[in-house]
Amino acid sequence: MRHSNRSNPSSKPKKPKAAQRAGQRDERKRQRDDIIRADGEIVETLGYENFRVELDNGITILAAVSGRMRQNHIRLVTGDRVQVEMSPYDLSRGRISYRYKV
Repeated sequence: MRHSNRSNPSSKPKKPKAAQRAGQRDERKRQRDDIIRADGEIVETLGYENFRVELDNGITILAAVSGRMRQNHIRLVTGDRVQVEMSPYDLSRGRISYRYKV
């Protein structure tokens, strides 16, 4: 009677592990629906890659540089036009995700 539950004919076949991982990657690549994106201009440079950004609608927020911009060594200075991503839970802080070309 050893291992009697292994050969259960009613169980459906499992996906190969590579196919499971591919499905997980697709889910991670999808953009999140709850992120608010806005354009603005850097007004002030604060310590360690934090910036004060004035959005086009006149609101000023505190924004940090995204990890991908750090990896690619994209430099930001006062006056640059940027795209900021904000969470709907805290609209006073954001993440700089893109610097527009001048």
